[in-house]
Amino acid sequence: MTERILYFAGRTHRLGEVHDGKATMDWMAQEQERGITITSAATTAYWKDHRINIIDTPGHVDFTAEVERSLRVLDGTVALFCAVGGVQPQSETVWRQAEKYHVPRIAFINKMDRIGADFDGVVAAIRAELGANAVPVVLPIGQEDAFEGIIDLVDMKAVYFEEKGKEIAIREEPIPDALVEKARAAEQMMIERISEQDDRLMEKFLEGETPGRDECVAAMRAATIVGDIIPVLCGAAFKNKGVRRLMDAIIDYLPSPVDLPPIIGTQKESNSEIVRHPKDDSPLAALAFKIQADKHMGKLTYVRVYSGVLRSGEVVYNSTRDKKQRIGRLFEMHADDRKAIESLHAGEVGAVVGLSDARTGDTITSEKHPIVLESIEFPTPVIGMAVTPETRTDRDNLSKALMRLAEEDPTFTVATNEETGDVVISGMGELHLEIIVDRLKREFNVSTQVGKPQVAYRETIVGTVDHEYKLVKQTGGHGQYAHVKMRLSPAEPGSGLHFRDSVTGGRIPREYIPAVERGVIDAMAEGPYAGYAMVDVFVDLLDGSHHDVDSSEMAFRICASRGFREACRKAGLQLLEPVMSVEVTASEDHTGGVTASLCGKRGQIADMETRGKTSIIRARVPLAEMFGYSSELRNITSGRGEFTMQFERYEAVPFALAEEIVKARKEAKDRPA
Repeated sequence: MTERILYFAGRTHRLGEVHDGKATMDWMAQEQERGITITSAATTAYWKDHRINIIDTPGHVDFTAEVERSLRVLDGTVALFCAVGGVQPQSETVWRQAEKYHVPRIAFINKMDRIGADFDGVVAAIRAELGANAVPVVLPIGQEDAFEGIIDLVDMKAVYFEEKGKEIAIREEPIPDALVEKARAAEQMMIERISEQDDRLMEKFLEGETPGRDECVAAMRAATIVGDIIPVLCGAAFKNKGVRRLMDAIIDYLPSPVDLPPIIGTQKESNSEIVRHPKDDSPLAALAFKIQADKHMGKLTYVRVYSGVLRSGEVVYNSTRDKKQRIGRLFEMHADDRKAIESLHAGEVGAVVGLSDARTGDTITSEKHPIVLESIEFPTPVIGMAVTPETRTDRDNLSKALMRLAEEDPTFTVATNEETGDVVISGMGELHLEIIVDRLKREFNVSTQVGKPQVAYRETIVGTVDHEYKLVKQTGGHGQYAHVKMRLSPAEPGSGLHFRDSVTGGRIPREYIPAVERGVIDAMAEGPYAGYAMVDVFVDLLDGSHHDVDSSEMAFRICASRGFREACRKAGLQLLEPVMSVEVTASEDHTGGVTASLCGKRGQIADMETRGKTSIIRARVPLAEMFGYSSELRNITSGRGEFTMQFERYEAVPFALAEEIVKARKEAKDRPA
């Protein structure tokens, strides 16, 4: 789709195909080989005197960080749905992310020329499964092999696509008699839905008047911007059908920066709100939303400018990290190509060289008018893998390469196992880590041996307990004294640590309270059950005491850490594992084999659906059971089944299995390196 937009806008002069590995926006070697998008790519196109900044994002859930950071800085989204597959699990994930950031959306139902295409079915699924007020603004003329055009419900005319070699000629005609009734019903429904959002149009609708085109477009635009309506279009991008109508719809219905409310940030010291309007004469406010390691330029920082102008050569202030830096060079990006520019204006997206200290989510502003914009939240990695360098040279380069990759990707983390000395890399899925290892070899010339994937288990407590702990080391001279009394109780799943200070009467001086919390955080990094990180604990600091000479921040930190670990054992501990939402698509003949396989993996079947001769099985399965499932599914379905998987939540591991996991982990720790 992006390839066609760039082609019709005159940005490229040839059509690159994803399946040939020649798509402009899929510029990484791994993307070209696999025919999937891995990293988001930015470009700019011009259509009907409008500048459109485009960010093409991946669909695979392993690369959800690319979607998250892109949606944080975009003003509008085109959500692509397959006319055959409809609303898929990753569609739901991206839709929820767009809702979180209140991003207006247009839906485009692609691949209308494929066997099994069902426009009405996908529209119904968008309404039912995503809870969206989906309103078609076009109808298909035919589908599958017979897809030949669309009916534009705004202009009430038929638009036919005629293939002339690689080009598509557009022919406009009156709506065919056989489709007039359906088109009028769809037009009435569209006007009714728009009228619900516009009192003036509602009056006309009730009086039987048909609003004009400009009125319809203006009302649809207003309703789309506030998220009340999702305009739906359709076409077949591979055959160049319906793309130009989509480009018109982007201009007609999606907002420009001035259509949206001004950006709101905070003043760092006082935490008071600051409003910035999308104007060039406003003070500078920009958000760094992506870091990219570039072999020629070093570090590229992608930014979205919300207000003011970012100029090459000027000194800017990173208000998130309290650092000043000079802008080296500015670029307008076109995938991996770049065009040097002198400035980025309000509403524009570009890349910067020179912000070496910037990280994803940092605010770039002027020192005289500082502001901190809301950062970007990313999910926690759920799978790890040990990597070992093959040679001494690789060992020297590995940490440097991993550090640069971790800077780029906030869902990729690196840690060293203290017992074994192994470097453990963690990410969102097997494919995610596979790509990382491949990039180490290709981009950084670092060869590694990889261990088996490791599940990111977590620990938590199961009961409530009050516990008291004293640290007393007073043997003459300056000693250590700290005394804490705390209550531990389970917190809401997914909430991490909740810490509350209930100490009264100065029994523990104010300056030592943060040290107590840090001690708890230290202890939670490696739980007492199996050594996994702890989550979902509520800690209430009730009481304690101190010594005028021997108490210190370090004493209270050590005391809290040891006391917390003891309290956890008293409260009872539980091992948690990541549970994945799995959707398997297979023929009806293989349904029994697939469900039996999933149930054998401690899976719970959540839902089953039949579309033609295809079955869709949805289940929740522990991640630990899903390694190597691709090969297993191929065997069960004779190579015709496929599945998608995404993290859903953490759940308790059955006790007997948890004891086995704990035993194996302890044996691994005790084993000589």
